[in-house]
Amino acid sequence: MPSLHSDEAAEDFVATADLTRYDLSGFKPMRFEIEPKAAALNMRLPASLLDAVKARAKAKGIPYTRYVRMLLETDVAQMR
Repeated sequence: MPSLHSDEAAEDFVATADLTRYDLSGFKPMRFEIEPKAAALNMRLPASLLDAVKARAKAKGIPYTRYVRMLLETDVAQMR
């Protein structure tokens, strides 16, 4: 699979490519953010913790704020 760096590039690729040529068995479901965000959170963390969070988010290829939100959503969902 080519590396696609924008939604437009991905849309163009999917619209024109023959996807039967690719092994898609390793693909994982993606969660898209649709719900509007109306509340903000401001917190203080030790610099080392924030650095670790940013490193994990970078390894996943997502902004660290989205990574923190994902962690919170996962934890809250497990409590239900």
